[in-house]
Amino acid sequence: MIFKKINKKRQLGTEKNMEPLPAMHKVPSGRTLALSRISILFTVFFWILYIFSIIIRQLIDGPQSYNFTMEAISYTFVVSLLAYSSLMYLIARHGALSRFSKHSKVARSLIDNYFFKNQPSVTVLVPSYNEEYDVVRKTLLSAALQEYPNLRVVLLLDDKPYPTDLKEQKRLDKIRKIGKSIKSFLKEPYNRAKGEFHNYKNLFGGYGYAGIGEIKDLVRHYRWFSDWLFKSADKEDMQDHVDYFFANQILRGLAKDLNIVAKALESAVKEEAKLPRKRILELYKRLVWIFGAELDVFERKKYASVSHEPNKAMNLNSYIGLMGKTFVKTKTPYGVALLETKRKSSQTLTIPDSEFILTLDADSILLPEYCLRLVYCIKRPENAKVAVIQTPYSSFRGAFSRIERLAGATTDIQHILHQGMTQFGATFWVGANAIIRKRALEEICETETVNGFEIKRYIQDRTVIEDTESSIDLGRYGWTLLNYPERLSYSATPPDFGSLVVQRRRWANGGLLIIPKFLAQIRERKSRNEFVSKIEIMLRVNYLASIAWATFGLIFLLAYPYDGRLLSPLVLLAALPYFMAQASDLKYCRYKYSDIIRIYGFNLIMLPVNLAGVLKSLEQAITGRKIPFARTPKIKDRTSASIFYVITPPLIVVFSLITMWRNIELQNWGNAVFAGFNAFTATWAIIAYIGVKDMLIDILLGIRNWLYVEKRVKNQTSKIQANPNLDWRSVLS
Repeated sequence: MIFKKINKKRQLGTEKNMEPLPAMHKVPSGRTLALSRISILFTVFFWILYIFSIIIRQLIDGPQSYNFTMEAISYTFVVSLLAYSSLMYLIARHGALSRFSKHSKVARSLIDNYFFKNQPSVTVLVPSYNEEYDVVRKTLLSAALQEYPNLRVVLLLDDKPYPTDLKEQKRLDKIRKIGKSIKSFLKEPYNRAKGEFHNYKNLFGGYGYAGIGEIKDLVRHYRWFSDWLFKSADKEDMQDHVDYFFANQILRGLAKDLNIVAKALESAVKEEAKLPRKRILELYKRLVWIFGAELDVFERKKYASVSHEPNKAMNLNSYIGLMGKTFVKTKTPYGVALLETKRKSSQTLTIPDSEFILTLDADSILLPEYCLRLVYCIKRPENAKVAVIQTPYSSFRGAFSRIERLAGATTDIQHILHQGMTQFGATFWVGANAIIRKRALEEICETETVNGFEIKRYIQDRTVIEDTESSIDLGRYGWTLLNYPERLSYSATPPDFGSLVVQRRRWANGGLLIIPKFLAQIRERKSRNEFVSKIEIMLRVNYLASIAWATFGLIFLLAYPYDGRLLSPLVLLAALPYFMAQASDLKYCRYKYSDIIRIYGFNLIMLPVNLAGVLKSLEQAITGRKIPFARTPKIKDRTSASIFYVITPPLIVVFSLITMWRNIELQNWGNAVFAGFNAFTATWAIIAYIGVKDMLIDILLGIRNWLYVEKRVKNQTSKIQANPNLDWRSVLS
């Protein structure tokens, strides 16, 4: 096996181990489960003790001033919200541990037997905008190599279809051919697999027991496919840890699995075991499934009859609305439109329908068994009302930048929490990957007419966290969501501060707007006499609103000099189980205990980002205007951050130092220690995760952009004259 060396420069403080976390979670011990319960009880106990021993006692003992009373009330409110979030973390974590203790991997023979008889169709939709070719290729190839029958992979290309820049034209032309390129890459193994399957089926069928020669032939074929995958992996260009993951976990991982099957068959031959021909036929069919996916590229912006709203949700909606129908391309005053027709010909466009839709971000990679295991699970009778099944994505390990490593740590922690939320029926759709029952989407579909064309909205685009809002919509119609308790999907983490700002600002935007819809869902479910647990409500409210109250709460604690009488070690004791549990989870995910302090500093410098996202939500609530969807940049060059986000972290440090000095003079030692700790961790985060050099560059770029105003050229051409696709007959007839 050949491993090409990666020459990319690595920052100090990153990890060199690029092996991902195992797919199966470690089964927690009885001691771990007991400690998780105790941590929940301790948090509640110390919070109640603080309220009664400090706040209520201070207010009762009096006399107190009006200012102190208001301080006590506000401080209690802030601390209680933060304690509530800590409690929800511990409850979700305990739910995850409970699920991991009960989950066992379904035998592959059971899955193969099911799909040999049942082959529910799946269409993989990969929304893409301004992506690099190599990023898209790995995503599409990981989807195409799913060990799944009846699979169709479609790249939803959302770039401007007619760019004027020559470099952009070349990039776009290359991506447009990506489906044919991958199909050509898989042609040789697919033709061989298909041919051998039909040969065996015609010769022996699926009855009786296989002879020694039949098994040896299958061993030879599996060896050939394994070698082909190993050779393909050796040819992969190694630029970073994502390339390493793709080559080692997808290509080599699949090759190893096929090699294991070959070895198992050899052992069966040595023991002269009798294998049913039906099982041999299943193993031949498996090879056809691996290499037989259909690939296509669709560009919605070429057609006037679908939505052009610039967000991922409407890119998906546009294609989903066309599925199962045939169209003829017709020129209209608005451009080329897709008009539905009943006649099929070489001139028409037919979009196949499917039972399930797999949405996959263009920077995500799936392990080969993802579709098999998730579809098998959702098709179980007990999951008949599950609309969405997913594995919350994990991070690619071995990041080359410190900020990507730490952001990856928060991603891996979130994976655990999402698994725990399923334990209490509080699952949220996490948009990087998910298998969706199309029938469920049709139930929540909304329709409107734009320019005479019917526009369907399956996934809401009212907020920029479309997956979260759609989770609530599905619940209103009686559907549920499920997180599969294995790691089968991985997604890229922003490698620099600028791209992370874009992602986290979007995550902070929209949760508050969804709460009224969630409360309406609860009322509707109760009216149908459905049981709604209080823990589910608490977890969902925390998920939707915690960024808002944690942001404002931390600002209050940083900015306001609360009376020292309100401080107590009991507050720290109430928070201690949360920090200890998160440190333990970090170690479980192969990070360091000390990363808990780094995450605290990281959250401090992300404070202005979260604040901007929350304020945008409030702006949308007041004005009713949608917030523009900002895609996370997926480019190899560094993304510059807005001047506001790079100036604010140093101001937090300065303010913390001033606060520390003021409290030292007042001998308010608790506040002084807290302010000093904030100054230290924020300074570390600025140096480690933003970088002084990059921060200065972004400040200079921000000043230049503020001073420089691009001259606008008035367009004298009317819309109709500017339309190159105008057909005069369609206007005058």
